Amino acid sequence: MTAELYENETTTAEKDIRSRDAFRGLLPFLREHKWRMSGCLFILVMATLLSLCWPILMKRALDVNIKNSDFSGLLWTVAAIAAIQLVTLLLQYAQRVWLEIIGQDIMVMLKRRLFDHILSLDVSFFDRNPVGRLMARVESDTESLRMLFTNTVVLLVGDMILIVGIYAVMFYYSWRLALILFCIIPITLILTIIFERKTTPRFLEVRKKMAEVTANLTEFLHGMSIVQIFHRGAYARSRIEHANRLKFNEDVYVNIAVCFYFNLVAFFQYVMIGLVLFFGVMWIERGIITVGTISMFIILIWRSFDPIWRASEQMSNIQKAIAGAKRIFALLEEKSRLPEPVKPVTWTKLTQAIRFETVWFSYTDDDNYALKDASFEVPIGKRTALVGMTGGGKSTVISLLLRLYDPQKGRITVDGIDIRNISKADLRRRFALVLQDIVLFPGDVNSNISLESSEIAAERIERAAETVAADRFIRRLPHRYKTEVSEKGANFSRGERQLLSFARALVVNPDVLLLDEATSSVDPETERTIQASLTKLMAGRTSIIIAHRLSTILDVDQILVIRRGEIIERGTHTELILQNGYYSKLFHLQFKYANGVTADVG
Repeated sequence: MTAELYENETTTAEKDIRSRDAFRGLLPFLREHKWRMSGCLFILVMATLLSLCWPILMKRALDVNIKNSDFSGLLWTVAAIAAIQLVTLLLQYAQRVWLEIIGQDIMVMLKRRLFDHILSLDVSFFDRNPVGRLMARVESDTESLRMLFTNTVVLLVGDMILIVGIYAVMFYYSWRLALILFCIIPITLILTIIFERKTTPRFLEVRKKMAEVTANLTEFLHGMSIVQIFHRGAYARSRIEHANRLKFNEDVYVNIAVCFYFNLVAFFQYVMIGLVLFFGVMWIERGIITVGTISMFIILIWRSFDPIWRASEQMSNIQKAIAGAKRIFALLEEKSRLPEPVKPVTWTKLTQAIRFETVWFSYTDDDNYALKDASFEVPIGKRTALVGMTGGGKSTVISLLLRLYDPQKGRITVDGIDIRNISKADLRRRFALVLQDIVLFPGDVNSNISLESSEIAAERIERAAETVAADRFIRRLPHRYKTEVSEKGANFSRGERQLLSFARALVVNPDVLLLDEATSSVDPETERTIQASLTKLMAGRTSIIIAHRLSTILDVDQILVIRRGEIIERGTHTELILQNGYYSKLFHLQFKYANGVTADVG
């Protein structure tokens, strides 16, 4: 449902891709199935031509078998019609199966390419584009292309062959009558073109208004407890009613237009049948035409209007496919702002230090800097803590170090190497990150700790879990390490999820451990257990710790105090307390809060 809300939107700064270029991008995928597609085209032609045979046989039944009272011949004619229909159905079934195989395979390849490309984009791209919009690219847009390949194109090509075949048969058996009927075709085509041009923008508006209705419903249903607690039911009803009214207004116009168009086309269908009967009766008397020919013409007229109905129904699918193809290839044109180095420097292990050298960084590429002129060193084997008020720039330091973003000024080095000269995979392999917000994936406990890495053995997973005391609750699970993790890890407490994220970080044996408020979600007893484990773990290991609870970093080697993007103080806990500066105020403030006293640290 989320993806559907974004199916008419574009990604931020998305390139305007021409329809021709978008469909040209699909050619490599189609070439993979050129022989199957050729076979499908051949089957389509055969099935369409066979479907034209039974009206001709119906003419024979009337003009020859029934007229001459040849009942045995009539049985053979009926049997031939049944056989043709059976063969046609079998051919259509085979064609449908092949096309589904082709369509599904193309969509799998396209989704794989899309997802691989999305994985290569930097984090700033995801800051600019909602998840729902990207889901629409991968799901809704590729599905619209599948429908185009497996349904719409086949119907349109088959209908064109059918129309040509119908009028060829008509002209063959009575060119006079066919010529009269042919004059009606341009009128119906003009009506169809006018209908599409008038209604297509309104159909798009209906879909957008439907998305608004769905978005409002989703919003209020998710927050129903808040709506009820704060007595916002009347407001919610008015919002939903307003959205429904807007959708209703568009729906009325579209439905009236559809009703008018289809009834008008049906009127021309009956006009053509009337013309056949009018001229047919006159020409029968002259011996120009037969009863069987008139019956065949009426059947063919009914069949000739089927493509018109289908074309009208398929226009929205075509437009969605065109828009989907353009959006898909516009996304594939997106380039990462963090390119890989042309000649990456090999970096296998941290041996000296991490340095920030006059680093300036803004998330919005303007003067609103989240980090200003930051210069500091993290020595190997030492523990460095980053403290300060929320929004000061602490997490930005970690994001830049992992090269999720690049600074606008200055540089970051590891062992004297600019991290922009190291491949992102090699750089990030040396780090392990534990976040405050824990992310667990579908799968079991084992796969969530190892993240499906084939290099990590089961014994190593268990040792990591034991180190952080996660094995205590894992042993109580029904299937221990094979226990399935429900969506977002809902079958574990927040503290248990935190311990699993610790085990995940430890199992890779990182050179540098990054802890972003890692113990904020656990109870005091669990925190003491984790702190004991972390003390052993961080001994001799380079660590960077973001902490709001200053009691957890009293024994680190270096504390950097960050305020509004600037490093304003640095030193050990004792040194900073003696300075009686900003850190000292923060530290004493936390203990005052514990006694119910508040203070302002600016």
